[in-house]
Amino acid sequence: SRAVEGGLPADVVALSLEPDITRLVEGGLVDNNWNADEYQGMVTDSVVVLAVRPGNPKGIRSWDDLVREDVEVITPNPFTSGGARWNVMAAYGAQLEQGKSEDVGIEYLRQLFSNVPVQDKSARESLQTFTGGKGDVLIAYENEVITAQQEGEDLEYVIPDQTILIENPVAVVSDSQNPEQAQAFVDFLRSPESQRIFGEQGYRPIVEDVLSEFDYPTPPNLFTIEDLGGWEEVTRRFFNASSGVMADINREVGAP
Repeated sequence: SRAVEGGLPADVVALSLEPDITRLVEGGLVDNNWNADEYQGMVTDSVVVLAVRPGNPKGIRSWDDLVREDVEVITPNPFTSGGARWNVMAAYGAQLEQGKSEDVGIEYLRQLFSNVPVQDKSARESLQTFTGGKGDVLIAYENEVITAQQEGEDLEYVIPDQTILIENPVAVVSDSQNPEQAQAFVDFLRSPESQRIFGEQGYRPIVEDVLSEFDYPTPPNLFTIEDLGGWEEVTRRFFNASSGVMADINREVGAP
């Protein structure tokens, strides 16, 4: 998103978070009606899961297990990784779904990140750290773990009862040199053919008829970013680099 904002030529952007697209809308690089379609600008879904070692030796089943003293957690830095922001909001929102207060949810994040020995720059790097042998559990996108399994990594994963729906946005860049082809490609991404490919690769299709062809489980307490106030509010409260909740926590744990 920042690269495109800075002048990198692009026809289509498919990014981690809606705010990544919003940055480009504000810069005049994506039309402000990019999300006016029936899918609200999204192309695939996923959920936040807990990846564990084969056989789940630490018996990790829920978010509560991630704050045990004997559990080391891997998750990337929320100031460099969109995936990390989904992870943070999944962990926080799960506490609210359990009926706990916002203050208790923030305290949970403090305890959680005290168990995180390293915050890599991206979700992909955190996956590599975990598959390299560090940590007992990795907070990750469901599709990332499925891809790793398909590539031969010996991993299992647990879907906690309370988790967040990850929504992946896509948009045509306004100054594309190939606007008709770019729009045709985005339209193709939402076709049954393409959605079926996404489903086979670990992403949850947004086209309901295609989603029904797969056996992706629905967690009992699946919530969305809108349930937590929406990205504008969440970004201000949790991810402001000077005053956000995660800035305070990262300073406490000595992370950048």
